[in-house]
Amino acid sequence: MSLINTEVKPFKATAYHNGKFVPVSNETLKGKWAIFVFYPADFTFVCPTELGDLADNYEEFKKLGVEIYGVSTDTHFAHKAWHDASDTIKKVQYPLVGDPTGTLARNFEVMIEEDGLAYRGTFVINPEGKIKVMEVHDNGIGRDAKELLRKVKAAQYVASHPGEVCPAKWTPGDKTLKPSLDLVGKI
Repeated sequence: MSLINTEVKPFKATAYHNGKFVPVSNETLKGKWAIFVFYPADFTFVCPTELGDLADNYEEFKKLGVEIYGVSTDTHFAHKAWHDASDTIKKVQYPLVGDPTGTLARNFEVMIEEDGLAYRGTFVINPEGKIKVMEVHDNGIGRDAKELLRKVKAAQYVASHPGEVCPAKWTPGDKTLKPSLDLVGKI
């Protein structure tokens, strides 16, 4: 069964955010768009490139009313140490959530049990707390923040325009589709 259109399961965690440790829960997500970006571990190789890419595009996400949450099975203390030690991670202004018990990774079905780490899972969550986009990569494959921005814009467009859908490579301003019997076999 897919997690698409399911509600985020209840959770409580602690994040390192803007120099503080802050609580994060499923209730924190309600009322705004959110992205959970799972990654294997702090102090690694592909992970900082992805988190840095998201940091470079964070203002664009914020303009869309989206909060990003980086999540790994490290503790919030490790997130702070990584933030203090890495020039790339110093750029990160969004919360880095600690998931040392693996509860979140299991809830989002990205936990690698034998390693105690998460796959690279990306989840876009709507203001009602439902998962609208999910993508899971093997850990050697990095993600692209610009493509994630496009997907968020498409998800927000579809949410605010019932009866319309966004075709491949859609960007704001492009033509959308209105599924109907008239379109069957015409595309």
